[in-house]
Amino acid sequence: MRLFPALALTLFAGTAAADPAQWARDWPMTDFTRTTVDFDEIIPGGPPKDGIPAIWEPAFLPAAEETRLHDREPVLAYEHDGEAARAYPVRYLMWHEIVNDVVGGLPVAVTYCPLCNSAMVFDARVDGTPHSFGVSGLLRHSDMIMYDRETESWWQQAVGEGVVGQHAGTRLTPLPAWMESWAEFRARNPDGLVMDQPDWRRAYGQNPYVGYDSAPRPFLYRGENPPHGINPLARVVRVEDRAWTFARLRAEGEIREAGVVLSWTPGQASALDSPAIAEGRDVGTVRVRDEAGRDLPHDIPFAFAFHAFHPEGTWMLGP
Repeated sequence: MRLFPALALTLFAGTAAADPAQWARDWPMTDFTRTTVDFDEIIPGGPPKDGIPAIWEPAFLPAAEETRLHDREPVLAYEHDGEAARAYPVRYLMWHEIVNDVVGGLPVAVTYCPLCNSAMVFDARVDGTPHSFGVSGLLRHSDMIMYDRETESWWQQAVGEGVVGQHAGTRLTPLPAWMESWAEFRARNPDGLVMDQPDWRRAYGQNPYVGYDSAPRPFLYRGENPPHGINPLARVVRVEDRAWTFARLRAEGEIREAGVVLSWTPGQASALDSPAIAEGRDVGTVRVRDEAGRDLPHDIPFAFAFHAFHPEGTWMLGP
C-alpha cells in the first residue's frame, strides 16, 4: 500500500502518555481543565495544527460549468430550503477535510475524515453563535479532531462533540447530507452549485490513501474490532446509534427498519481505493430517509469508527 508521506509519519508518531502541557504553546486559548475524554486517547496525526488547511471562503461554480469532475467521483451533497443544492467534491475534501460555508444565512461545517470515512455537515452555530473550524492535526480513535477558531475548543468530527476546552460536552447539530456520484448530483440538480477547486497546490483527484479501505487494519487505531466478525474497514450506515452494514444493504437494495428507510444504488466510486479517485471500485450511493421520505442526518463510517464512538450502539444485522 502506498502512503501519503505525512500519513506515513503518523505510524511512528507520539506513543507516550499525553500531557496537556506539551500542547499549551500551540493552543494558548484551549481550556485543558475541561475535557470529556482521556488525554491518552489523543495522538498526533503527523501534520501540525492547520497543516491540513481547512477552507474558509469556498468558491462555487454552476454545476453545468464544472469540467474537472468525473461522473463516478463522490461528492458530499447538501440541500438547504430555498437555496441551490451544493456539492462538495471529495477530491477537495480529501486534502482539506473541513469547508466552512454559509448557505441561506446558515453557517455550516462540511467535514470529511478519510481515516474513518466519516463525512458529515454540521450547523456551525454554538449556542446561537457562528463558529468556524480548522484541522487540529490530532486524532482520537483514528478520527480527526477539529478545533474552533473562536475558543480553540477541540471537537470530535465523527460525532460533532466538543471533547476538550470551553465547549467540552457540547454537540453540534448534524444536518441531512449524503455522498453520491457527481453524475447523480448533476442529474438531480442541473441548476445546482459545485465547490470550485481551491487555490492550493494539491494533487486534486488523486487518492493519497491508496488501498486503504481494503487494508487489514485501520491506521492509528488501538481500540477493539467491531463485534459479529465485521471487518473493521467495512462501510456501515450510521443513523444516530444504529448501524447497518453495506453488505446487507447491497444485498437487499432497500431496508425499512426502526422508522428509517435505506436504499442503495450502484455508480459511485470509492475515494479510498485506486490512485485516481474516479477509478475506485463501485461502492454505490446510499440514501437515508424517514418513512415520510424526508432525508435524515447520517454517516457512512468504517465499522471500527462506529464501534469506537458508539460502543453500546445497535448493529442492525437483520432477521
